[in-house]
Amino acid sequence: MDLEERVALVLRNAQEVLVNEEVRALLAREDHPKAYIGYEPSGLFTVGQLVTIAKVRDLAHAGFQVTVFLADWHALINDKLGGSLERIRLAGRAMSETFRALEAAEGVRFRWAKDLVASENYWARVIRCAKAMSLARAKRAVTIMGRKEDEAEVDAAKLFYPAMQVADIFELPVDLAYAGIDQRRAHVLAREVAHHYGWPVPVALHTPLISSLKGGGRMNIDDPGLMERKMSKSDPTSGIPVPSPDAVVEDRLKGAFCPVKEVEGNPVLELARYVVLPWLGKLEVERPAKYGGPLSFSKEEEFLATWKEGKLHPQDLKASVAVGLQRIMAPANRYFAEHPEALSALKAPG
Repeated sequence: MDLEERVALVLRNAQEVLVNEEVRALLAREDHPKAYIGYEPSGLFTVGQLVTIAKVRDLAHAGFQVTVFLADWHALINDKLGGSLERIRLAGRAMSETFRALEAAEGVRFRWAKDLVASENYWARVIRCAKAMSLARAKRAVTIMGRKEDEAEVDAAKLFYPAMQVADIFELPVDLAYAGIDQRRAHVLAREVAHHYGWPVPVALHTPLISSLKGGGRMNIDDPGLMERKMSKSDPTSGIPVPSPDAVVEDRLKGAFCPVKEVEGNPVLELARYVVLPWLGKLEVERPAKYGGPLSFSKEEEFLATWKEGKLHPQDLKASVAVGLQRIMAPANRYFAEHPEALSALKAPG
């Protein structure tokens, strides 16, 4: 794979990159640069998070050494799974097993926050990062936790979170920090802290969030209602967990918000663009000849043009996305059917 192909793979489906020229320079300089994404272990992945798993695959295929960071202490600060570190860590193991079950673990290593926080050097880094940001800035960054800014007042531990997330980037260390666009503020902080201290400045790569299946309009990073608009584990009706039986996938998509010709805030269209097409390489639409016959899309541009022209009915799009997601999830469904213990802790109350 040449440089241009690697760059294109990294940038595919990116909503924002800070900055494009740095991606090209990094790949020209390094055959195997380091990238990371952090996850709070808090339950099953949703199909919305398949966007990030697909991008992890892209990064690995482009030659990156990718770290999937299982942020157990961060999840504790964020009150996940009843504040039980034991359950959080069981959820983290289930997350790593999901990567492997989806055949997305090649070129990936898994690391835990618990391993970083055991180091005195880590806490020295956290303090230095915190010293380079104002209290007001830390409060604004609380939104990276899926919370509103005023929720920083709930408990003081939540103010540790932004400095910890920034410190993670430098302690791992990585050349490229990747996440959904909701983590933008943390990555911008990391770049500013790097400039402040003269540390290597990480590239920041962000992909879109998938909208709630219930709809709700276009999402903006500065929108206070962002968390209500995106597909979320905290609202099971807004998404589809991984794994899920085929019948659940079909049922959830049948009832999903999918206005004809609309692109912005359309969760079914987003799943087609950001999950099915990059993962499978094509989107296939089966429909009777009287409705135009079958269609097959391998290019996003062609798919979007057909949709915007009204030549693809929402019902047909929903059915094709359901089939695509079922194909993607099939290995995970098989794996967890054979290893039900991996999910049992996530189903416990609390």
